[in-house]
Amino acid sequence: MRYFIELQYNGGNYHGWQQQLNAVTIQEKLNNALSVLLKEAVNVMGAGRTDTGVHAEQFFAHFDIENEIEEELLIYKLNSILPTDIVVKNIFKVQDEAHARFDAISRSYEYRIWLGKNPFLRDLTWQTHLKPSVEKMNEAANLLLRYQDFKCFSKSKTDVNTYNCSISEAVWKQEGNMLIFYITADRFLRNMARAIVGTLIEIGLGKISIDDFKRIIESRNRSEAGVSVPPQGLFLTKIVYPKYIII
Repeated sequence: MRYFIELQYNGGNYHGWQQQLNAVTIQEKLNNALSVLLKEAVNVMGAGRTDTGVHAEQFFAHFDIENEIEEELLIYKLNSILPTDIVVKNIFKVQDEAHARFDAISRSYEYRIWLGKNPFLRDLTWQTHLKPSVEKMNEAANLLLRYQDFKCFSKSKTDVNTYNCSISEAVWKQEGNMLIFYITADRFLRNMARAIVGTLIEIGLGKISIDDFKRIIESRNRSEAGVSVPPQGLFLTKIVYPKYIII
């Protein structure tokens, strides 16, 4: 039978979600903890991959086991042995065919920038003394909703069948020194969110124009877009699934 597990993590100490050789990852920590507690080999399948240093306020994975479990007890035990920067929030049974990655309807990210210097947010924001124009960046961000192909923002040598994504939200909001970019789409390409932010920042600083931004998207060329902003400011904040997958 199949279960979904909902978790949160601070990605600062990890080389992303996906298990790999000679690197500490969230998937590795979760696999090990589940295998110990359930006394069988468990391999969780995540909703996607987050890169090194990226955080998740909501992340889902699924795993299969032969016997039913006591969800609340397993949550308690997992949180007792997992590192303190990984927290399990929920475990629930789903349809046998439900898939944490392929059944996701939408994903939402936030990119958090602190305008200035704040020692308490050093590992959770990109801190900069730059003062980009929020109005200009929102004008450009609104254009993202008109496009589908975002190859120009994708990491090179990515093995995907399509570069098409449907973006339903892309907006900047500022409150005091905190500047946050909110973006929601049905799927994201590798490095896409951070590359979009880096390019929008260039617009906010007057380095490129709105017309340049259109040209960059239509070029489908990663080298035309801006640099990727640092990972510590990026948070996966929400993943939505159809209700029918839950038993």
